[in-house]
Amino acid sequence: MYRSGFVTVIGRPNVGKSTLLNKVIGEKISIISDKPQTTRNKIQLVYTEEDCQIVFLDTPGIQMPKNKLGEYMLKVSKETLEEVDIITFMVDSSFETGKLDSYIIEELKTVKTPIILLINKIDTINKEDVDKLILKYQEMDIFHTIIPISAINGTNIDLYLEAIKELLPEGPQYFPEDMITDQPERFIIAELIREKALENLQEEVPHGIFVEVEEVRTREDKDLIDVFATIYCEKESHKGIVIGKAGRMLKAIGQSSRLDIERLLGSRVNLQLWVKVEKNWRERESKVKHFGYR
Repeated sequence: MYRSGFVTVIGRPNVGKSTLLNKVIGEKISIISDKPQTTRNKIQLVYTEEDCQIVFLDTPGIQMPKNKLGEYMLKVSKETLEEVDIITFMVDSSFETGKLDSYIIEELKTVKTPIILLINKIDTINKEDVDKLILKYQEMDIFHTIIPISAINGTNIDLYLEAIKELLPEGPQYFPEDMITDQPERFIIAELIREKALENLQEEVPHGIFVEVEEVRTREDKDLIDVFATIYCEKESHKGIVIGKAGRMLKAIGQSSRLDIERLLGSRVNLQLWVKVEKNWRERESKVKHFGYR
């Protein structure tokens, strides 16, 4: 019997959702950063074995919206709860349940979909504390399965996949077995560039960054791919920060993202980056939609 289905992975920002899914898939598709708003879109990642196919939905972290982009991100995360066969709720190893986790738990109490709870970052605490955390969440009586994991180390990822397989309904293979994401190549390239911008830039700048890949062109005479992309920011002052003194910041973003893009495309890459200002785009619904958040 072939099993297949859709699994959403939810949790507050920066709890390790994208790290988990990249580890499961074995490829870097979802970008990783310690800053909020890293994942903005609903990204489907496909895991296929001989007897099953799991389609994971990596969603924006559930958070209180501060602008039109934030409203879009919250809407995407909440809608997926009604679209899937299994919900994965991810928390970290802290004992205190914060406002956002409490908000998500209250939302989960109203759904009938089976919920797997993952307690991430167990590499940072001892076994006794892990057992205490499991007991704490068991007492809530809303989780089908509770699994302690370390997404960064891959600890217990196999147990997580087994728990999913047990809950999957009988179904078809939705995607070809060699397909690992529904996102086009240009989207992944843009996300890789945005990740390096998040890593390199100061605190106030990255949230207003959007990357658009204008063109990906293979040179026939050489093993080389030209990638032309624009980094949009919200203020003229931010543009100067993104470019940096004598262009050093833009060069650093370009060099580090080029390495990831070359791994993705399996070829040498000539990456050309430009920086433009789109004032306060996250506050403008029309511009949020224009940039693909719809």
